[in-house]
Amino acid sequence: MSLDSESSPSSTRDWFFPPQSFLHSYPPKSPTYIRRFSETSRISRRYADHQRYRKSSSCISDSHSCSSTSNDAKFARTRRRIDFDRRSDLSLKRSESEFSSKRKLEQSDVSSSAKKVSDTSRLFRSFDSTLKVRWRFLATAASIFIVIFATLLHENSSLQEQVNGLEARISNLNIKLRACNLFESGSEDDVRSPDELADFMDKRLKTLALIASLTLLLAPIIILKYIDSKSRSLEHNLEEVSLNKQLLYKVDVFFSVHPYAKPLALLIATLLLIMLGGLALFGVTDDSLVDCLWLSWTYVADSGNHANSEGIGPRLVSVSVSFGGMLIFAMMLGLVSDSISERFDSLRKGRSEVVEQNHTLILGWSDKLGSLLNQISIANESLGGGTVVVMAERDKEEMELDIAKMEFDFKGTSVICRSGSPLILADLKKVSVSKARAIVVIAEDGNADQSDARALRTVLSLTGVKEGLRGHIVVELSDLDNELLVKLVGGELVETVVAHDVIGRLMIQCARQPGLAQIWEDILGFENCEFYIKRWPQLNGMQFEDVLISFPDAIPCGIKVASRGGKIVLNPEDSYVLQEGDEVLVIAEDDDTYAPAALPTVWRGSLPKDFIVPKSAERILLCGWRRDMEDMIMVLDAFLAPGSELWMFNDVPENEREKKLVDGGLDISRLENISLVDREGNAVIRRHLESLPLESFDSILILADESVEDSAIQADSRSLATLLLIRDIQTKRMPVRGAKTVAYRGSVSQGSWIGEMQQASDKSVIISEILDPRTKNLLSMSKISDYVLSNELVSMALAMVAEDRQINDVLEELFAEEGNELHIRQADLYLREGEELSFYEVLLRARQRREIVIGYRSAHAERAVINPPAKHERRKWYLGDVFVVIAEKE
Repeated sequence: MSLDSESSPSSTRDWFFPPQSFLHSYPPKSPTYIRRFSETSRISRRYADHQRYRKSSSCISDSHSCSSTSNDAKFARTRRRIDFDRRSDLSLKRSESEFSSKRKLEQSDVSSSAKKVSDTSRLFRSFDSTLKVRWRFLATAASIFIVIFATLLHENSSLQEQVNGLEARISNLNIKLRACNLFESGSEDDVRSPDELADFMDKRLKTLALIASLTLLLAPIIILKYIDSKSRSLEHNLEEVSLNKQLLYKVDVFFSVHPYAKPLALLIATLLLIMLGGLALFGVTDDSLVDCLWLSWTYVADSGNHANSEGIGPRLVSVSVSFGGMLIFAMMLGLVSDSISERFDSLRKGRSEVVEQNHTLILGWSDKLGSLLNQISIANESLGGGTVVVMAERDKEEMELDIAKMEFDFKGTSVICRSGSPLILADLKKVSVSKARAIVVIAEDGNADQSDARALRTVLSLTGVKEGLRGHIVVELSDLDNELLVKLVGGELVETVVAHDVIGRLMIQCARQPGLAQIWEDILGFENCEFYIKRWPQLNGMQFEDVLISFPDAIPCGIKVASRGGKIVLNPEDSYVLQEGDEVLVIAEDDDTYAPAALPTVWRGSLPKDFIVPKSAERILLCGWRRDMEDMIMVLDAFLAPGSELWMFNDVPENEREKKLVDGGLDISRLENISLVDREGNAVIRRHLESLPLESFDSILILADESVEDSAIQADSRSLATLLLIRDIQTKRMPVRGAKTVAYRGSVSQGSWIGEMQQASDKSVIISEILDPRTKNLLSMSKISDYVLSNELVSMALAMVAEDRQINDVLEELFAEEGNELHIRQADLYLREGEELSFYEVLLRARQRREIVIGYRSAHAERAVINPPAKHERRKWYLGDVFVVIAEKE
């Protein structure tokens, strides 16, 4: 219970002990204080009189009286100069009035009781007859008296308990006052006022704050000095690391491991500076601690705020805090500047994450990248463009600059470059590898074995992606022997394109059939017509013979048979009936440009003559040495007629050639159709070439030599020099044809050396393996060679397989030595001179030979037309025309 709550009129404690608020109401020795003290004395005297009166008028025991007397003496001894507030003054007056009224009430009760006793005695003596009635009245009066007496006794006991409680409280308060030094030796003159005490405590607190700020400021310096001295004492002990080095190591690790260590350290330094400055300002100014902390923050945030400081102490502290604030903000600006620079460097160097899906991901960098990007862009043109992400171990700016130099029109496709290694899973996740619809792994320029080994490791990394892969993987390899290993690692996710093998087979096919290289460019590239596979339920139950003429804008080439596990069958039987789930393989301009139409009426007709094109022995020259030479020899043995000769002219010693061929897996004794003729020499030295019968060869294949295959420009320069020397030697050895002019070769004069080489090219076919597209332009303008552009053709094949992995099975069959392949047929196999036929009619006539006609080339045209339009319209054909067909290998 508080002192304020004990000041009610019913409590006698308010008569001698004032409320708690008296301690700080009036200063000692003031008039009000003296008046209050005299009133206190007066009330104490009244209380003593009241105690004596109660002792004489009631039957209270002596022990209670003695206790009261001792209490009065105790109260008299503990009186001090105490100030009462105004509220206690009113309480005292109410207490006096209540005490007097109670005293009168008790006196009246005693007198009435005596009067009743005397009346009862008289009545008892006067009226003896009514004794019983009076006895009852007396008993009632006695009961009332007992009740009154018990009430007074209980009230007296309660007052005594309250007095005892007040004595204990007074004693406790006196102890607390002495502890607070408000009283010294009981002398009233030494008591301090509250204002003086507050000033004293405030000065002590400010002094303590100033000492604490100086201590916190000097503590790090002392600790560093101690660590430095400790480190010097341990320098002679090589086994024990000094404390200074350990501390520096911990700080280094903290800043290296935690990415937000620098901002956190800067924040802590700022808070420490604000705290130290606030404590120091609190010690030298009269402001509160909160105001000093705020003022310290203003000095840190704006160094110009210290100009308003007055006094030596505040100015010294404000200047120090402002100087620290300048250092803090200088470090903050440096940290922000470094963070922004690092972010821009990360963006510039391609370290940011790619947030894409259904994109094409290309891993690696080579000369084939430009052609690959161009083909993918053409394929995405019908979709309004797409996204291609290129990741290689090169700088992002260099990759973007090289791509810009290619000057390709990407037709709405976005090309995003990122710097990273495909062998690191974190870098693969950075380019969203799990969300890509196709992943193309490009073989790097250089050594074939190293390139294939890197491709194998890349496939291992891709298969280790935890999120899994949505798309398939297209891997370019350099050596056919490594294909099985890559497929073993990648499983069903991997489709392989062996660049050397593809180019070698194309060179062989083009050497046997001049003009086939241009047709392959049209089919493999997305610029003209290409292969598409799609299901058409309305064709179910129809024979393949009828399916051939059901597409006005496409040419069916095969069926993907659902009942055979999705196997693609090229050039199936006419009687094959499409089943539910079967898909049709066609050659069309785009996947959304064709659809089946109503079956037209086509006149089949008959072939003008039925014969098989005879195969004659050929003589072929291979200039240069490839690392897969044994594979090319086996393919040539399968294609050529018996009795053919294969001349090999290169600078590899003859005694080493057989060993290399055997190591590659070739058994020379098992060659059935060809015989090998070895000649040693340099293909760029004229006298070495003049030793060969160049005019007698049906085909000459100029290979990118193994010794210079690491450099595309050097290999192309060597191939171009060999081509020009061979054509010049052929021109000199052949008789001059003075009147012959070739119309479609261009406007070149007869007497020029290029014109003479063009005439020589009509007698023999030279196929050059070209790696650089810039060399291709020279050969295409001169018309002195039917060429194969390696990088471009391989890029086309990679892009086609990346768009649809099923096309890889079609290409593998067309490139293989067994099954179906592309052929160029003379028109006299299908029609007569000047006969008018529609393309549909020619198509059905070719089916009698189990062939599918996919295009034609007119006698005086430079390029073939694949998937011609208006197939139902008739036109006049000539025997000089040729048709491009898909037929089984002969």
